[in-house]
Amino acid sequence: MSDKKVRVRFAPSPTGGLHLGGVRTVLFNYLFAKKNGGDFVLRIEDTDQSRYVEGAEEYILDCLKWCGITPDESPVVGGPYAPYRQSERKALYREYAERLVREGHAYYAFDTPEELDQNRKEIPNFQYGQVYRDGLRNSLSLSEHEVEKLLDAHTPHVIRIKMPADERVSFDDLIRGHVSFETNLVDDKVLLKADGMPTYHLAVVVDDYLMKITHAFRGEEWLPSAPVHLLLWDYLGWKAEMPKWAHLPLILKPDGHGKLSKRDGARLGFPVYAMNWFDAKTGELTPGFRELGFLPEAFLNLLATLGWNDGTDQEIFSLDELIEKFSLDRVSKAGAKFDFEKAKWFNAEWIKKSEVGSLKSEVKRVLEDKGIVIADDAYLLQVIDKVKDRCVLLPDFYQQSSYFFEQPKEYDVNSVKPKWTDAKTDFFNAFINLVNTTATFEPAELETAFKSLAEEKGIKAGELMLPFRIMLVGGKFGPHVFDIAVLLGKAETIARIEKALEVFNS
Repeated sequence: MSDKKVRVRFAPSPTGGLHLGGVRTVLFNYLFAKKNGGDFVLRIEDTDQSRYVEGAEEYILDCLKWCGITPDESPVVGGPYAPYRQSERKALYREYAERLVREGHAYYAFDTPEELDQNRKEIPNFQYGQVYRDGLRNSLSLSEHEVEKLLDAHTPHVIRIKMPADERVSFDDLIRGHVSFETNLVDDKVLLKADGMPTYHLAVVVDDYLMKITHAFRGEEWLPSAPVHLLLWDYLGWKAEMPKWAHLPLILKPDGHGKLSKRDGARLGFPVYAMNWFDAKTGELTPGFRELGFLPEAFLNLLATLGWNDGTDQEIFSLDELIEKFSLDRVSKAGAKFDFEKAKWFNAEWIKKSEVGSLKSEVKRVLEDKGIVIADDAYLLQVIDKVKDRCVLLPDFYQQSSYFFEQPKEYDVNSVKPKWTDAKTDFFNAFINLVNTTATFEPAELETAFKSLAEEKGIKAGELMLPFRIMLVGGKFGPHVFDIAVLLGKAETIARIEKALEVFNS
């Protein structure tokens, strides 16, 4: 690696929700930058005003914040290469586009959208390029006088790159190795639109140069655009400054056939966006991982393993561990199949390993959203500690812990009544007296007392454990039953036994 400080960027368009593939691109950029003591830049590519969606930029910033990824430079925090929104840099792009025209690497094209549509109808596989450009309305086919006249009249026009004939352009991709393209297969892409805004092709090159970006990570779907960008770096005289590129593998559908899309998520019942995205234009709400109940640590962990591994069997990584272990030579060329069951496994593992204090606010929100009032945070922390190993998603905390805060509304009586006897009623009435009079109310002591009483009454303790659990919880779930009783306390345990006995004996 050169002595130049590493600078990477994530440059999303504010056109909608943030796909998990986009967050993985953010993550790999961030890991590479931090591993190498560099800067991570967030740049908003809002040059296509027709696709701009209100609120999308704030949504992108919120997603990064939730993930715990903080840009070193961005539209919010600023930086030495501001502004970081391309719409605010509009004036400078024309200067470079005009320079390309003067030097013979680009040209003015005056064709109307209607004329181009007509060509597409009449000519199969029509491309605006070297085959047809001489027969179209542009500064290569028109005289200099005609061009000047059209420009003086402010005739709407675009500026297109002039792709050379019979050349090969190539570069060394940090993931894919040597990649080469034939220029004859690439059309003359628009660089500057009629509204004066640059297209992605021009803006990304100019901004990467001016912002001193050293490494550019993007999805492999951008590979076909690479020849245009390679030539622009060359034509603008900046080839020596071109960032090293890494084209990341696609995240594939669970069956491995094609890129994972929002439609696939809707069809298969899982999110593909980082957070809920509400499109004000369509009124459509697309679900996100956060609202489903994923921890950001788990979300980043699962994304890191989609196309990368550290060469060991380790699967659970903190962000700091990912920074330490990340290397591009462990990124796969092949696409990575998305497995939602595996994604949930990551979340369950992260819930297990999380400190109870770090889960408190999220669990509190889950419970309060269901109408449970949390009056004692210390008690809540004890509850979280008891049930977190049983939760896969954050909303599971309601089902797994609501009985710690309110008595069961229903009982799984079908699991009790067929084998219920007067002797068992007698046992639990005796157990109530035992609980009332015991000096120490601790799980181990309570279990010993329970089993001793069962032996005294001539009943197998195993036949009493399930009814006891259902009395306290309402169903066949939850942590160790004596842990539940002790956490509920003597008075509440007795109250629940008495209430359940009424139901079981009715």
